[in-house]
Parts: sequence; C-alpha cells; structure tokens
Amino acid sequence: MNMPDPQAFASNWLSQFTDPSAWQGWMNMMPTMPGVPTMPAMPTMPAAGNMTPMLDFLKNAGAGIAPGKLEAIRDDYLKKGGQLWQDFMSGKTPELHDKRFSASEWSSNPMSAFSAASYLLNSEFLLAMADAVEAGAREKQKIRFTVQQMVDAMSPANFFATNPEAQKKMIETKGESLTKGLSNMLADLQKGRISQSDESAFEVGVNVGTTPGQVVYENELFQLIQYTPTTPNVHTVPLVMIPPCINKFYILDLQPENSLVRYVVEQGNTVFMVSWRNPGRELGNLKWDDYVEQGAIRALDVVGEITGQDKAHVFGFCVGGTIAATALAVLAERGRHPAASLSLLTTLLDFSDTGVLEVFVDETQVALREQHLGAGGLMPGRDLATTFSALRPNDLVWNYVQQNYLKGKEPPAFDLLYWNADSTNLPGPMFCWYLRNTYLENKLKVPGALTVCGVPVDLGKIEAPVFIYGSKEDHIVPWQAAYASMGLLNPKNPKANRFVLGASGHIAGVINPASKNKRSYWVNDGAAKGKGKAKVKSDLESFEGATENKGSWWPEWARFLAENGGAEVAAPAAHGSERYRPLEPAPGRYVKARGD
Repeated sequence: MNMPDPQAFASNWLSQFTDPSAWQGWMNMMPTMPGVPTMPAMPTMPAAGNMTPMLDFLKNAGAGIAPGKLEAIRDDYLKKGGQLWQDFMSGKTPELHDKRFSASEWSSNPMSAFSAASYLLNSEFLLAMADAVEAGAREKQKIRFTVQQMVDAMSPANFFATNPEAQKKMIETKGESLTKGLSNMLADLQKGRISQSDESAFEVGVNVGTTPGQVVYENELFQLIQYTPTTPNVHTVPLVMIPPCINKFYILDLQPENSLVRYVVEQGNTVFMVSWRNPGRELGNLKWDDYVEQGAIRALDVVGEITGQDKAHVFGFCVGGTIAATALAVLAERGRHPAASLSLLTTLLDFSDTGVLEVFVDETQVALREQHLGAGGLMPGRDLATTFSALRPNDLVWNYVQQNYLKGKEPPAFDLLYWNADSTNLPGPMFCWYLRNTYLENKLKVPGALTVCGVPVDLGKIEAPVFIYGSKEDHIVPWQAAYASMGLLNPKNPKANRFVLGASGHIAGVINPASKNKRSYWVNDGAAKGKGKAKVKSDLESFEGATENKGSWWPEWARFLAENGGAEVAAPAAHGSERYRPLEPAPGRYVKARGD
C-alpha cells in the first residue's frame, strides 16, 4: 500500500475547512487496496431526490440491473427522499439510527441531521443498486464490497466541514484540536499507518508478552519458548502452541489478566510456544514447506526430545492451525502420529467459505502476486494490516480519522490494538503458495491433492482427538468454515471431534479470559458425539442442539486437554535439557523485531 505525499495530502485535507466539496479530491488521493476491483469515481452525495449522479455512477461501472429491480429501487428512493425533504422543510428532525451520528451535536443541528440522513438514504440506495447487479456470486461480492468501502469513506462524519462534533471541539479548544489533529495525521503519514492505540504505553516483554519462560531452541525461522510451570505437578503430555505467522504470538500472551498462555500454564500444563521470526529480505525465499518442516515439525521434535514424551498436545491458531494440521498430515504419511490431541482455533482447512476475504483473492490477483513475489521477496506486513483493516473500515479506519485527526484526540492505550499494529512480513514464495493452494484452489481438504515436504497430504490420516473453536462474529474465518474441519478430521471416528462456538470476533472471541466471566459459548454435544450435524448457515439456530454457556470457553478447552493429558508428574525443575539449554528469557528477541 503506497501512502500519498504528506504535504499534498495535508493540503487537500485542510482544504475541506474552506471548501466542503474539496473532499472529493482528497478521496482520490486515498491509497487503493490490493485486490479490490477498480471502480469509476464516486459521485458526490446528492441532495435527496436528485438521482442522476447515482444512476450515472453504476451506469459507468458497467453494472447490469434488471429494469424491474431498477424501477423498484428508484421508486423507493424517491419516496423516502421526498419524505425526508418534506420533514426538513417542516422543521422535523430526522431520526439517525447509526452510531456514527449518535452524538447530540448531530440531532441538535438541523443541517447536520439532514446531511447525515441524506447520506444514509443515498448509502442505502447505492448498496441496493450494488445488490441488484446481475453478476456471479464472487463478482457481485466484489462490487458490494467496493461500494461499501466508498460509502463508508463518504460519511459526513469523516470530514471537518460536515462533522459538527469536530467543529464544536475546535471552538471549545480555540483551534488547539485542529492543530493537534494535523500533527497526529502527519505523524501517521510518516509511520505509513493510522494509529489505533497509544503505542508508547506498551513494550513487548515489559507489560505485554510477560509470562515467565526461556527460549530453549532457535533456528532461522522460529524460537521455541518453554514457559515456567506455576503448579507443583503437571500433566505428562506437553502443549505445543503454533500461532499464526501473519501476526506475532503475544496475542496469546498479552497482559497477565488476559493471557491464554498464562492460563494454560496455571492449569498444570508444560507449555511451549513457537515464536515465528519476522522475516527480512534474507528470508524472502522461504516456502510453505519450510514453515511446515523447519517450523512446526521441528518444534514437535525438539519438544519430544526435551520432555521425553512421544506425544504432545498440538495447538494452532488461525493460519498457525493450517500449518499445524498440514504438519501432522505430513508426519502421518511418514508413519508418525505425535499428537495426543489437536486444537484448532479460528482455523481454515476447508477454504470453501472465506467470507469477505474472497474479494482479495482471484486468479488475476494471485497471478500478480506470483509474478512479483513467487520467486522471492517479501509481502510487507503493513499491506496485510491494511487489508484486514479494510474489512471493518468504520471501526478500524474512519473512527480513528474522526477521533485522531478531526478532533485532535490521542488514541487510548489498548494492548490488543498495539499488537494489531505490530505487523509481520511474509516470505513471498510461502505467501503465494498459501494463496493459490488454499484460498484460490482449496486443495488442502482434498486427500492427496497437495504435496508438502515431499509427501501427499491427507488430513484424514491425522490420528488424534480434535478440539475446534470458531467465533460467532468472525469476519476472517466464518464459524461455519471453522466447523467444516469437523468433516475432514477423524473421518472414521467423528466422536473424537469436539466443536465449541464462542461469542464475538476473530480475536476478541479467542481472548476471552475465564476470570472475567464475559460473553458466552455454545457446545453442540450431539455434533461432538457424532449424533448431530451443524448446518452451514449464517444464523446460530443452525447449530442444532447447541447449549449456551455463560462466560469464557477457556475452561472447556482446559478440560479437553486434561482428558487427553495423561497422568500428573512433578513439574520440571529446569527449562530445556542437556542438549537444549536456555538461550535467553521469554519472550525472546525474534518477537521484538518490528516490520515497520
């Protein structure tokens, strides 16, 4: 993602204070997102009743809409627009059912209220037009996604000239908020990203990623951390945690009160963590096979040597779960079965349903990545972070434009968002293989369709009880897609599989501390025992027979580990072994290398 020139960007941004129409030029300078189809210039939001710019927009976009649908949308728009105008002329304040306009400044100012209401009406019209386009499912999703991005960007809340909250703040502070906002924006332009948290409030190893332990092994790809036990006895079966290489592992070990790592250590487990290296150009030739062989498989081998155990709990989160499952399938083909259990959190093995991420993946986009990165190079973590932010632009982009730039506020200290900004690069060949073989061609689920580390991959050959977790509101790994793994693992013994559905999203659903007793989770005992089947639908009711439980799902997982963890023995008195001596304290130096 290429950022615009700071001076030109600032000049355009400031021009909106004197020329409300100048925001259109500002929008044209915004960076484009990789994988989003090119669309014609967005029309200025018209006054209610003037449909010409909207109709011209989709006409220029080449969108084909059946005449009957177009007439219905037009009639509905004209009816609502006429009513809005009549209400405005009669002095009636429109109701604004949108959190972006919930502050009293919007409803107390008739022009601001009408501006917001007109925007919402025109947004509804644009999205209805996008939904009415006659196209294939994937193409239609791209059109809808792109129009939604534009609509969200055009909100009057995003621009000083039309944001009464920002205007009031400037008056109250005698212009200080405006000066501070410009300073914040210029600082972000230098960083190349929008600040979502007070990053000065955190430091890895100081107040995040602080669970005690030692690095007991490292190679060029990862460091292996062994955490210090906190109980006198531990289960004989160790736990090996494989986080996503797209992000850093300390999302699982934020602060003590919300650390999943600390929690499982306190449950009497000997815990090891793979800390992936943030690759620089010297590692730009690494492949998917390297992450499997020199990453996951090597970690399992080292843990076996240190503990003397031939079995371990294998944990994978997001793409870390995809790597873990692939590694176990490779080992199964080689005649090895080192997993006492397999836990997959928000993980895709069947890529039939990848949600909104599908808009970033098609043959053209993958071929372009392969052309530039397939033979070597780096996929910048900053680009990946931008892509994920684009999935929730109002929460992860425009909210901070409003707060940091228009109102001149400093973002609050938030450990999860600090982690979110700590980007990780990916080697080009590994990234391209992953895109093509999973997201684009969905081969991992097909027995023998892929060869990894020199052997065919068959997930059905993994022999281990399985715990699968999905988050109900996950926009990156839809819970139905996570559930689809139930049909790929243990096909001859489905009773060994257990599925738990948690509340909230991709990260917040996972990081739900047991001590806080928040949210809920659902367990379908029938599906877990092979007596029921969750239908792949979008609503919770499709999870037939599900029982809701208040609080965190963490204790459910802890019980699963204990059931498959073997007898209890005295906790190890030291880290590592004679061969694998401690190298440095946790969290190690690999996790501290930033991708900025």
